[in-house]
Amino acid sequence: MPTEPDRTESAKIELSERELRDITGYAAACAHRTLPIFEDAEPADPRPREALDAALAFAAGGRRTADLRARAWAAFKAAREAPTPAAGDAARAASHAAAAAYLHPLADAHQVKHILGAAAHAARAEELASATPETLDWARHHAPQAVTDVLARLPTAPAGGGRVGHLLRELDAALRV
Repeated sequence: MPTEPDRTESAKIELSERELRDITGYAAACAHRTLPIFEDAEPADPRPREALDAALAFAAGGRRTADLRARAWAAFKAAREAPTPAAGDAARAASHAAAAAYLHPLADAHQVKHILGAAAHAARAEELASATPETLDWARHHAPQAVTDVLARLPTAPAGGGRVGHLLRELDAALRV
């Protein structure tokens, strides 16, 4: 008798190295827009900038190394230690940018966060720090073809996540039209 497929495993999707590099570069560009929010609050803390530099190096053809992953985690730690919510979201954007290099080729809604998390956190940082947030609109207009191509292979962004989750779903929906 045939067995049911394991519902806990997500189906695999096609994901080229070029797409992964383009997505990481896009995520870094989104996060870079709000890096000054973090650096104004914590000028002596280099962790988010180092995460973005590592993401950009990967996007430009560098290797996906343990150092890249460590810099993503270091930026995440900087976000947890940030003195303001806006600075925290700016550092989370940098963390997500470096982590974008580790997008898995799985048809799982969680993977949407790897693609759009940097943009959503950057938009939230900007929203908290500025009267004129523009990052979400910028992210929508500057998404490379790799972003929309890979999103088309994934389920839509998952529910939850508070305001950042709402921004993530808003961007996801806009990029799928």
